[in-house]
Amino acid sequence: MVIKTAEFVISNSDVDKCPKDQLPEYAFIGRSNVGKSSLINMLTNHKNLAKISGKPGKTQLINHFLINKEWFLVDLPGYGYARVSKTTKKKFQKFITNYFEKRRQLVSAFVLVDVRHEPQKIDLEFMEYLGVNQIPFSIIFTKADKLKPKAIERNVDDYCKELLKTWEETPNYFITSSSKAIGRDEVLQFITATNSEIEAMR
Repeated sequence: MVIKTAEFVISNSDVDKCPKDQLPEYAFIGRSNVGKSSLINMLTNHKNLAKISGKPGKTQLINHFLINKEWFLVDLPGYGYARVSKTTKKKFQKFITNYFEKRRQLVSAFVLVDVRHEPQKIDLEFMEYLGVNQIPFSIIFTKADKLKPKAIERNVDDYCKELLKTWEETPNYFITSSSKAIGRDEVLQFITATNSEIEAMR
């Protein structure tokens, strides 16, 4: 897939105010500071499409970006460890779950995980939530440029072993680096193939 256009459309905290178009949506979510904004900018070939901040928890709304006028990339707030008040955090959780449970246009979520770290309880619980609610998702391991190939392989294997304690099979996953554009083609190919399947069923 060649990204020709990537346009910001709307930010809001009310799922009912999301775009009414019936275009497929792919939602990106992960713990604060996992590299989500950098990944979105890398995928879309835009330096500042998603705002990057040294402060965790910068994204605080549901952000819709229209890609090639064919599908929506949805940037969701990070969960956990963001420096925001408990009240704000509860509000995040509510509109995030509202989005996942009510948004019919959602085709797949991408759960971002830092490949350098061992499995975190909050990520595993969030994936379990998606599984229980039958929401399709893939894992995107980020920051692959920070480790040597063998270490990446070992960490991903360990992560898969942890998942297989509760999952029948390992979810689909990608290994990425925003600074090196690793995994860009694979993620975009997955979206292209999924969009083609949706189109074929219409």
